[in-house]
Amino acid sequence: MDSLPIARPTLVRHKVLWLTVAAYMITYMDRVVIATAAPYIREEFGFSLATMGLIIAAFRWSYAAFQIPGGWFGDRFGPRRALTIIVTWWSLFTSATALSWNAASMIVFRFLFGVGEAGAFPVATRSLSRWMLPRERGWAQGVTHAGSRLGGAITPLLVVPLIADFGWRWAFVSFGALGLVWAAVWYWYYRDAPSDHSGVNAGELSLIHSALGDARTRTRKSVPWRAILSSSTLWTLCAMYFCYAYCLALYLDWLPTYLKESRGFDLKRMGLYASLPLFAGMLGDLAGGWISDLWAKRTGNLKMARRAVAILGFLMAAIFIVPAALAADPLASVWYTCLALFGLEITVGVSWAIPLDIGGDYAGSVSAVMNTCGNIGGAISSTALAYLVAWNGWNVPFFVSCVFSLMAAALFLRIDATKKIFDGE
Repeated sequence: MDSLPIARPTLVRHKVLWLTVAAYMITYMDRVVIATAAPYIREEFGFSLATMGLIIAAFRWSYAAFQIPGGWFGDRFGPRRALTIIVTWWSLFTSATALSWNAASMIVFRFLFGVGEAGAFPVATRSLSRWMLPRERGWAQGVTHAGSRLGGAITPLLVVPLIADFGWRWAFVSFGALGLVWAAVWYWYYRDAPSDHSGVNAGELSLIHSALGDARTRTRKSVPWRAILSSSTLWTLCAMYFCYAYCLALYLDWLPTYLKESRGFDLKRMGLYASLPLFAGMLGDLAGGWISDLWAKRTGNLKMARRAVAILGFLMAAIFIVPAALAADPLASVWYTCLALFGLEITVGVSWAIPLDIGGDYAGSVSAVMNTCGNIGGAISSTALAYLVAWNGWNVPFFVSCVFSLMAAALFLRIDATKKIFDGE
């Protein structure tokens, strides 16, 4: 007797992906809100640019310091519980920022906020490692990071009316509440193994198991840090991501302030024009991951598919950062910045697909190491900006970012996505 045909696969893994995209959106909404509110926080408290830099950098230092513990937490206890806990944590401290009464209190709240957000990307990457097929990884990482940039892009548009009507504190309270809602939905819907999800049918389960194996049959082991930290590919990836995050922090943390103080935009126009480059970055996220996966599928050359797309993106960023800084017309500066962010973000889906490519079941810990190094770069960028501006004006930070983009392109020549950390994966 012929066996019964397997039912057409369900698409629960795609619903899991879109729920993860929502988490990425919230991470950037909660971190970009302070960039939009910064000019008004400075006005209320009388903070200097350097003091505001320390407040913004407090998040980035804790975010960098707790990446590896956050990745370990997700690998050890599973993404379902881990993401529920950490999103709840950072959402509470997002809202708590509204309680700040001086620079020291705001630094503490932003530091604790960063402790929670530190686990977001590593654990979210781990949450997809047992669900997304290998051929979908670049696209999945591109979509998730596009979601984060979309969150960052719409934040100024949402925060500006809140500030105008209710003051900057209510913006933090509102955004924190959104994260608490997401955490409840995640715990209700997500499962660490596809075979544990009631919505996954035999067809989808067969598709996932044929590509990835059955996660339930794998025994839980301690994270093999010696093997991870011995990977030369990982350390090159870390150096590249340091350069990338240095550049990105300039735009995420300081673009609204730059547009207001250097380019003369008022509150309403600042909100609009601070959003446009992040919308362009969102398109870059989508394009980079999709092109890389398509290239790999058609040629079978994963190494070149990851490498070439990322190098192209970094070179494009370097080319357009300089005219964005030098343009006499403020609107021309915004449009050049859009092109620079589009190029910079082409690299992101590729960069985050590589921990999945080389790390397997320990992708959370691998990506945590990468993101630690990246956010050290971001913390240095946020702290250094005030001193670079004081030294020789607003153009200098952008010129430095151009150099870092070129360095990242050169480093990607040494990154091999086919060089797995664990031979058995």
